[in-house]
Amino acid sequence: MDYLIRKMKKRDMKQVQDIAKTSWNATYEGIIPLEIQERFLKAVYSKQNLKWRLKNTTFFVAEVNQGIVGFANFFRVPESGRVELGAIYIYPEYQGAGIGTAFLKVGMEKLGIRELHLNVEKNNQIGMTFYRAKGFESVAEYDDYLDGHTLKTVRMVLRVGEKGI
Repeated sequence: MDYLIRKMKKRDMKQVQDIAKTSWNATYEGIIPLEIQERFLKAVYSKQNLKWRLKNTTFFVAEVNQGIVGFANFFRVPESGRVELGAIYIYPEYQGAGIGTAFLKVGMEKLGIRELHLNVEKNNQIGMTFYRAKGFESVAEYDDYLDGHTLKTVRMVLRVGEKGI
């Protein structure tokens, strides 16, 4: 499958919102109650928040046949200079096609980083399997709270050049 990874543009926002909703609903079914997912998505992927992220973070989309099928969002933590992977979401039918790996490679190359940090829900088997396969290591586990719902969160790091991607 041919795909293009490029920087997100304002015109992509509606599709990014749909990808976030579709991916979240598929990934977190049975893990996070649907009404909590919907409130989270409405807030985090609002037009206002996406505009801010577009301006202040590094945001890529994957295009297939001129349609957006996934996105990845990287950001620097000002206090530490650390780079976080805030999100990587791909429509379920496009997962496993190399798009997630391409997002990681492009993000790390464009940002010139040696380490990439992320948080993933422990029961998100798709995410956990993907990140481990790419060389991420678990460095901590903790309880996180989303709208009154407890999540088991795993903190992971990829050190470039050691065994990643």
